[in-house]
Amino acid sequence: MLRQYELVDRVLTYDPQADEAMLNRAYVFSVNAHGTQKRASGDPYFSHPIEVAGILTDLRLDDETIATAILHDTVEDTVATPEEIERLFGANVARLVDGVTKLSKIEAQTESQRAAENLRKFLLAMSDDIRVLLVKLADRLHNMRTLHFISKPEKRRRIAKETMDIYAPLAERIGMYEFMKEMQTLAFRQLEPEAYESITKRLTALEDEGHRIEKIGETVHTLLTRAGIEAEVGGRQKHPYSIWKKMSERHVSLEQLSDIMAFRAIVATEEECYRALGVIHRKWPMVPGRFKDYISTPKRNGYRSLHTSVFIGENTRIEIQIRTHAMHAQAEYGIAAHWAYKADAVRPDTQVSWVRDLVEILEAAESPEELLEHTRMAMYADRIFAFSPKGELIQLPKGATPIDFAYAVHTDLGDQAVGAKINGRVVPLRTEITNGDSVQILRSKGQMPQPNWLSFAITGKARAAIRRHLRHKERDERLALGRKLYDDILQRLPVAVGADAVKAAIRRLKLTDMDALLEAIALRKLSDAEVMEALMPGSAGGEDAHQAPPQRHAITITGLTPGVAFDLAECCRPVPGDRIVGIRREGEGIVVHDIACPQIGEDGDWVDLAWGDTAEGGIARIAVTLKNEPGALGAVATVIGAHKANILGLRMDDRDTTFHTNAIEVEVRNAAHLTKLLAALRAADAVSDAQRA
Repeated sequence: MLRQYELVDRVLTYDPQADEAMLNRAYVFSVNAHGTQKRASGDPYFSHPIEVAGILTDLRLDDETIATAILHDTVEDTVATPEEIERLFGANVARLVDGVTKLSKIEAQTESQRAAENLRKFLLAMSDDIRVLLVKLADRLHNMRTLHFISKPEKRRRIAKETMDIYAPLAERIGMYEFMKEMQTLAFRQLEPEAYESITKRLTALEDEGHRIEKIGETVHTLLTRAGIEAEVGGRQKHPYSIWKKMSERHVSLEQLSDIMAFRAIVATEEECYRALGVIHRKWPMVPGRFKDYISTPKRNGYRSLHTSVFIGENTRIEIQIRTHAMHAQAEYGIAAHWAYKADAVRPDTQVSWVRDLVEILEAAESPEELLEHTRMAMYADRIFAFSPKGELIQLPKGATPIDFAYAVHTDLGDQAVGAKINGRVVPLRTEITNGDSVQILRSKGQMPQPNWLSFAITGKARAAIRRHLRHKERDERLALGRKLYDDILQRLPVAVGADAVKAAIRRLKLTDMDALLEAIALRKLSDAEVMEALMPGSAGGEDAHQAPPQRHAITITGLTPGVAFDLAECCRPVPGDRIVGIRREGEGIVVHDIACPQIGEDGDWVDLAWGDTAEGGIARIAVTLKNEPGALGAVATVIGAHKANILGLRMDDRDTTFHTNAIEVEVRNAAHLTKLLAALRAADAVSDAQRA
């Protein structure tokens, strides 16, 4: 553990203007506050915050950040208060400490809720000051270094998984690759101990086989020197987790991996980066598809470098990274390089714009599980580059679609997307974008996010925005349906009721407002009889009555969306024009059936429904028996198309030597349209029978 004077001297070495007195006060305060507390290793607890501060001095961070590191556990684990921290160390340090402090005292029902609450507060604090993230990453790194002292295996695995899912990707997103690699290696050791042990032993054996890395590094250095390029060349084996990930993705053994060695050439200028690349490619053949120019198109975290892989022997493939000293500093320290090298203040628009995406996800998430899912999506994915029509570079995870691209540009563009052009060709929104594609989003002001978008949107930002819109739409339509049901209840009362009676009924039912009443009616949390009794006691036949007066008028579902305000029963697939009835069960809303459907259950309220005069469009399932001859199915498709119906799905249910029966889902306008279509199909020579299924 660093002693007090050692820690302070470290800071003063790179920042002579640092507040020495504040650092000394913080050290003494932390030691006294933690007192006799012990860590799992048996060391005094205060050794942990001191070591965290030591890690941050290697990044040459400012005195407020170092003080925050020293104090970061005092509010959570001791009797110290935020007010005390602010009085002794100032508002900035108090704000940073509060940002790092976990909400350990929140009563959450599940572990995921607790983790999500901690992450929620952390992301908000991080969006205000990125130094919160730097302290948290150093805190997590030291905890991972001492994780083996924790006796419970399940706790070690939980912490390791959280590190792999959240903190290592966060470190990568701000360019702190050394932090990321060490955290991944330590987490991998806990999550896959056998794989870690096997890979580590094999790497050690390879190191002993003639010092290949040293020899190859000298060869690269000599090559560049002869070309007049002064370069610092270093080499290393890739870390175990990186190798294991490649083995898993490519389904190969370690012996089959040919690029487990990586070399770095650091040169003086950007021009020499490209000169060095040319020298290397003239000497050794490049591995196709393995060249990346992050100088002309930097990563979103500011990382800049040239990456190439070359064959230097019959079965030896190596990766070489070429960069300047400034690029190397950015690669090592990431966003912390702005403090370490006294660069300009951090530029949020270019360095941490992704933080805004995380905060947007935070605001859109409804449940803890959703927050964790979307945050992991936003942070933990391989990246590709795509371009807008104006040449703006958009970074996306591998497998992203135009809908992800649209939401990455702007939420409104995503909401209004109706299609896309990739490299000038019109494509569906579910099309996967590849590296270097030019993407143009086609939009319409009348468009709204669709539920099926969730099946192919893969970014956390897109999925959060779609789900938020669908939740709002669902609630609006639920209230509209509840209003229709409520109006019908009012019509069944003996006399009209006034506003005061409605307010009294809401209080009697222990609800907050009118919207809560409408939602409870739509979801059948309240029966019609309960609502009538609350509005006008005795109107439903007294307190012991189970039946409300019968419904007088059918309730129209015009303007409501299937799958949102109500669900169309899969068993009978009603379409406009069919006589319908709604089954309302508690918590499920209304399921609409054809009145003749044999699968209508006895449980739940029956609600008399009507489509409304303007209702149009539905999906029906028909069974068509065809002659087993060439062209029969084509003839059926021709008839369906000629009648302006659309085939959405087709499945062969039965086949013999003479006939085969197909279940076809068709989109029709209404029941009359469907009847005409069935009559036309029966008249076709290739069709033996056609019925509604």
